Amino acid sequence: MLSKYVREIRLGINNLLLHKLRSFLTMLGVVFGVGSVIAMLAVGEGASQEALERIRKLGSQNILISSAKSIEEESATNVRIRMSVYGLLYEDERRIAESFPSVKNTVPVKEIRKQARLGERSMELRVVGTTPKWFDLVQRPIISGRVLLPRDFEAHGNVVVLTEHGVRTLLAGENTVGQTVRLGSEYFEVIGIVQNAGSIGGDIQTPDQEIDAYIPINVARERFGDYFVKNVAGSETREKVELHQIIVEVKSVDQVEPTAAGILAMLKRFHKKEDYRVSVPLTLLRQAEATKRTFNIVLGSIAGISLLVGGIGIMNIMLASVTERTREIGIRRAIGAKKRQIVLQFLIETIVLSTTGGLIGIGIGLLIPWMITLLAGMPTVVNAYSLVLSLGISMGVGIIFGLYPAVRASNLDPIVALRHE
Repeated sequence: MLSKYVREIRLGINNLLLHKLRSFLTMLGVVFGVGSVIAMLAVGEGASQEALERIRKLGSQNILISSAKSIEEESATNVRIRMSVYGLLYEDERRIAESFPSVKNTVPVKEIRKQARLGERSMELRVVGTTPKWFDLVQRPIISGRVLLPRDFEAHGNVVVLTEHGVRTLLAGENTVGQTVRLGSEYFEVIGIVQNAGSIGGDIQTPDQEIDAYIPINVARERFGDYFVKNVAGSETREKVELHQIIVEVKSVDQVEPTAAGILAMLKRFHKKEDYRVSVPLTLLRQAEATKRTFNIVLGSIAGISLLVGGIGIMNIMLASVTERTREIGIRRAIGAKKRQIVLQFLIETIVLSTTGGLIGIGIGLLIPWMITLLAGMPTVVNAYSLVLSLGISMGVGIIFGLYPAVRASNLDPIVALRHE
């Protein structure tokens, strides 16, 4: 039985090799279809995974509350007001911590832009006044030294933790931990270095940036105060902001969204103006995952059209082949070949075409994402399921679009076929 099928496969391959160029051109539709399916899914998966990973770094159990100028403040800024008072309060952080049983931790954040100097080197840093809990909620690898500890907060010490970017700029060629850096008019001892995650794009950022310098929040308040002076477009504006951000850690994922809704209601009650913004990474994560699924379906559908075109090309060529080989079919039927043997012969040829094209397409589909990552720096991820799916579809295309020509060939009248010239 097996030898019979092997003979049929060998016969099908020999028939295809009689017209090498035509067979190759017929395969191209499947080759490009499979290659485009794999490449498009790889690009979409890479972009989606990168976005999802960055959102996850915000913490699926965290709620980010940020100070933001209200519409009234923005309008007033255009007429150059002398003082702008807005944003989160120290009292807001205390209320959130005490009012919600679902809240596990709260981290207040004060941000001040200061020029940092070490010898002749200088750069602008975002000085972040916070508590030691920051490094529990915003977990980043420690490169050297240590992070802020409760004793730094209690001692009101001028200590600072820098990010890797700031260290490379300010402390290049110097011993890092233990060095003294000037922030504005104050001097701080570097006690540690951490990595940073950067922004994720859109309307939300990770809490940390590459130009951060972390100091105890009570030291930030004592040394720099709550008042800030900004020079914008040649005009000087003064602002009073107590807290720029509050990071809230919730005890469980199920409680995140109800807690966020409760915090929003509380802020509306105690703030006359909407001078805050609440971001829930869990909601963003769900939206991103839904977008990812839609994106993959769209990309897969577009690439699937290429496979459909390839299948139509196979059907067209096989129909032409049936016409060309009408006499051959008549001779085979005359010497005893059954209809199913004729069907099997033509199906084998179409499956060989589509499978070979699918295998070549997989090679191209692996090559294209690699080149995109190499040349454009875009992340790409090739999943095993996309390879199996593409090859399976290409074989299915061969069977579906080869079935009609095969059945048509088997239904030819042997006598009419023998008379065919």
